[in-house]
Amino acid sequence: MEKNLPPPIAAYVEANARLDADGMLAAFALEAVVLDDGGRHEGRAELGAWIRTAILANRAVFSPEAWREEDGRIVVEGPTAGDFRGSPIRVAFRFRLEDGAIAALEIA
Repeated sequence: MEKNLPPPIAAYVEANARLDADGMLAAFALEAVVLDDGGRHEGRAELGAWIRTAILANRAVFSPEAWREEDGRIVVEGPTAGDFRGSPIRVAFRFRLEDGAIAALEIA
């Protein structure tokens, strides 16, 4: 599925599947913003901390099943499974891309 995704999103998904923090972070623009679980994370340092605490610590891996363009964003849906209560859960990732990188991500 990720082969059909825009390249920065595919790179993020592939790195997430390996639980590769550096690979996930590399898909983001320098001043990218992530909104997740009520929190706002902005810039490389905050995104790196978010990746370590929200993703790596929980071994949370997102498996995209479908995607579409909507209101200037790429919406990717599928389950996230890992070492957390309620796993797996269905989520929607809403990506905004700029200059070949992820500029914003909202997870719901």
